[in-house]
Amino acid sequence: MTENRADPFFTPPRFCLLLALLVFAAFPQVILGMQTFVARDFGFFVYPLAHFQRDCFWHGEIPLWNPYNECGVPFLAQWNTMPLYPPSLIYLTLPMPWSLNFFDLLHLWFAGVGMYFLARRWTGNDFAAAFAGVVFSFNGMTLNLLMWPSHLATLAWMPWVVLAVEKSWRESGRSIFIAALAGAMQMLAGGPEIILMTWLLLSALWLRQIFRNDFPRVNFWRFPALVALVSALAAAQLFPFLDLAAHSQRDAGYADLRWSMPGWGWANLLVPVVFGYTKTENIFFQYDQYWTSSYYLGIAGIWLALLSIFSIKKNPAGPDSIASRSKIILLIAIAFIAFIFALGGNTPILPAIRKILPQLSKITYPVKYFLLVTFIVPLLAAFALRELEKLRRQMLVIGAMLLALIAVILVWAAKWPFSTDSVHATLLNGISRAGFLILTGAILFVTGKNGLKISRFAPLLLILVVWADVWTHEPPQNPTVPPNIYEQNLAREDLKMQPQPELGQSRAMISQQAYLDFIHMALSDPKNNFLAKRRGYCANANLLDDVPKVDGFFSIMPREIYEVLGLIYDHTNNFSPLENFLGVSQITAPDAIFRWQARTNYLPLVTAGQKAVFFNDDETLGMLADSHFDGRKIVCLPPDEKSLVAITNQTDVKIKKFRFENALVQIEAEAAAPSLVVVSQTYYHNWRALVDGKPSLLLRANGAFQAVEIPAGDHRIKLIYQDRAFEIGATISLATLVIAVFFIFWRKRAN
Repeated sequence: MTENRADPFFTPPRFCLLLALLVFAAFPQVILGMQTFVARDFGFFVYPLAHFQRDCFWHGEIPLWNPYNECGVPFLAQWNTMPLYPPSLIYLTLPMPWSLNFFDLLHLWFAGVGMYFLARRWTGNDFAAAFAGVVFSFNGMTLNLLMWPSHLATLAWMPWVVLAVEKSWRESGRSIFIAALAGAMQMLAGGPEIILMTWLLLSALWLRQIFRNDFPRVNFWRFPALVALVSALAAAQLFPFLDLAAHSQRDAGYADLRWSMPGWGWANLLVPVVFGYTKTENIFFQYDQYWTSSYYLGIAGIWLALLSIFSIKKNPAGPDSIASRSKIILLIAIAFIAFIFALGGNTPILPAIRKILPQLSKITYPVKYFLLVTFIVPLLAAFALRELEKLRRQMLVIGAMLLALIAVILVWAAKWPFSTDSVHATLLNGISRAGFLILTGAILFVTGKNGLKISRFAPLLLILVVWADVWTHEPPQNPTVPPNIYEQNLAREDLKMQPQPELGQSRAMISQQAYLDFIHMALSDPKNNFLAKRRGYCANANLLDDVPKVDGFFSIMPREIYEVLGLIYDHTNNFSPLENFLGVSQITAPDAIFRWQARTNYLPLVTAGQKAVFFNDDETLGMLADSHFDGRKIVCLPPDEKSLVAITNQTDVKIKKFRFENALVQIEAEAAAPSLVVVSQTYYHNWRALVDGKPSLLLRANGAFQAVEIPAGDHRIKLIYQDRAFEIGATISLATLVIAVFFIFWRKRAN
């Protein structure tokens, strides 16, 4: 591609420094360690899991299993927990919570730098690349991802992967391994939807190259080989995830169309706070769409992306220009499709496609498709900015149309508002966006104009205006609070529960009403909101106090425990017998979701001597819901285990002692006759049972828990979590990594 570096100011080192300064300007209190992120999932999902992972790291353990939530749940296999992502060492080794916040903001910077280099390669224009990099880092959707570091890290790797993979199609074999390493890093970061979008986009670009005969036929094999290499390098993470997904509650029809972009959602691209309201922690949300607090791309980004449509005809003849035109057309088409998909059920298109491809239903919340638009718009804007001199008339026309649309939206919002709309706030927001539009137009008009002194500073001024536009487009998306809210055992010491739930002894349980109240609870102050919910052990906050709890907050879990917990949280019945079996010693008080009350009659987490009865899963759920269920006397086993168990009556068994660790349970039992030992821990096929050091069959008890048959006498029982999928995947990943690193350095030395 012919290079046109345009403004020489935006060299790679200068842009990296400029973007770092913009990140610091946005979050100085966070980078300096005086404040921490807390909003939404950052406080109740991300930080507690990072705390648990860090604790495992310093004890020399691989975090395969989390015994503190959902009666036990796979941890590493969740993928978005990032246990194998190398940069996680930042928050595993450095002081928290500062290190986790720094990890987050480092990826915000890394995303913009990656987009800069990708746009620079595609446009040959440093100024256009710098503009694209800032728009990619600073837009509503990317800033929303600060509450999910795994998603942000995955998005940050997206331009790097596209850049490296496209380069590998044309250059030496060494570049294939470099691209594979970049792809593996994105895989290990853990955002499945963004990873899928990345490789779908790359597939479209690859097919475009093939149809254009844009590289030698001998290079055709490189892309399939690259996909295989990336999969092999990330096998240690992929294999456990795919294994859990196959045994999880997420079947082909699991996901629905909630949290789609509203039918009027296009209006928020121009007036960000139209048709919505501030909810929890004073964060703005659209009605019926709560996955992202914003997807505003900035008025300049939208303007120039629309202008790129006209750049298709304005490019001069020549192979480089033809390549640019075809790439722009492809990007526009993909962005349009992604926008339609983001509307979810508000158009008939995505529901119809889901019927043809039911696998797409595993992508929850259709608004996520807009992430692809977020990636493409900066690139389209960069193409338009490169051709700005030829598009000034079209630029003015589009600018006038956008200004008119803002006026229409404001009239619409004033005449037909929702009941909780703030018309005054919407009016101010729309006027300020119109002001940014006019200011952007003035800067674009003088950009590149010879003889004007201000034109020398126009490119940098445009970058600063883009940043200011997004930074002020709505109330703060990521409010911050003092870091001491994450102090370990803060709630434990405050609550002083008696008895105190401990690992292997008993559990706390949020009541059904408290569970619903926490979902709808919306305190305006983020600090008070978090501390109040932490006292109630909302979501995964219990991990900060090492308190085991019945429920939890994970995207996927073993199917069986999902069904059992559904009894408690989807029905209004009294489940005291089931709660006794689960070892619930503390439950939410009926008069306040922040207080707890002690329970009596709860069973230890290891019991024995029950009579075996054989029911299918539906019958077992009915038995667990029955008010006469007694976990001390009977245990429900699946019918296909009837031939494996000969115990039909209660027996006399003494449990001498037992001990729970993260991935190990040790029990000593004395039985007068062959008996069953039942463990109130989630059944999952990766658990192995040993009786006196010899392998024994692990039974699925009471629908979702564990049981082991022992003969008469004294016995030592061990339950060990052994993830074969992880072990096989890790072997493949390590072998592939050694080969890749050797090949990279061997080729470098040979060259």
